[in-house]
Amino acid sequence: MTVASQVVYISMTDAVASTRTRDVSAIAPRRPRFAVIFNPVAGSPKRRRALARAVRALRTSGCRVKLRATNAAGDAARSAATIARAGTFDAILVAGGDGTLSEAAHGLATAGAARLPALAFLPLGTANVMAHEIGLPTDPARAASVAARLRTIEVPLAQANGRHFLLMAGAGFDAHVVRGVDPSVKRNWGKLAYVAGMVRQLGRFPFRPYRMTIDGVAHEAASVVVSRGRHYGGRFVLAPSADLRAPTMQVCLFRTGGRGGVLLYAIALGLGLLPRAPGFEIVTGRRVTVAGSDGEPVQADGDSIATLPLEIAMTERTIRLVVP
Repeated sequence: MTVASQVVYISMTDAVASTRTRDVSAIAPRRPRFAVIFNPVAGSPKRRRALARAVRALRTSGCRVKLRATNAAGDAARSAATIARAGTFDAILVAGGDGTLSEAAHGLATAGAARLPALAFLPLGTANVMAHEIGLPTDPARAASVAARLRTIEVPLAQANGRHFLLMAGAGFDAHVVRGVDPSVKRNWGKLAYVAGMVRQLGRFPFRPYRMTIDGVAHEAASVVVSRGRHYGGRFVLAPSADLRAPTMQVCLFRTGGRGGVLLYAIALGLGLLPRAPGFEIVTGRRVTVAGSDGEPVQADGDSIATLPLEIAMTERTIRLVVP
């Protein structure tokens, strides 16, 4: 069954189900209501089949489902905000990658709704860092079954130049790599697109130092990644002490510059030895400023979202994130 026909099927069966529920509402428990945000054109046939499997699993678990398609950058945030303000859904399931999940979180944070729906993840992206962070199964049916249970944790949100994010934000080498990766190449090549981007940047990146403050204390580094979670680039551990539930950030400073520094840190990350690598330091903080050449890219959760100068700060806003 195609995603399009799945949408028709869901709409028809939901109509029948809601009619039956009205007759027995006094004795039947209310079925959880899910809005599923997805991109109908960005995914491969494999990902579309995965989405259909997840929708079937939600319905099998007793959930009511409505699909909300996105068509352009920012649509996930706009859809999430609209869903939150309507107040008719218990949860939003984001079918995509970390960037789309981050967009939806930003939409929830800016919705202005009295009560926000929970946010769940169906990992269909390239790195799926959030799935590794919370121990979420990558099998679509199992991930949907996790979502249906609606077990949540409260996650404080951080902002990068006003844009809320969930996992990380940074400036320097990795931000340049993220900006240089073409989305269509990423869809076709997966993580290899980032490897190719890294090789290209080794010949282009200027390797100028960045000046920053962490809670008012001055620092300097060749690159910086401000992390809310432990993982980076998939299952690789960047900040071992990070916790999504904490109201702080782990500021990862890469002090060794040049091509040798990039290769050193890449190898150490792959071997699980980055926290012990020379010139690598983690500082805990709540507010970070980064200065360099104005206009240089800033990445957050795998997407290029802003430019320098940069201010990253924890906020008072939280979301309920669905976890296993």
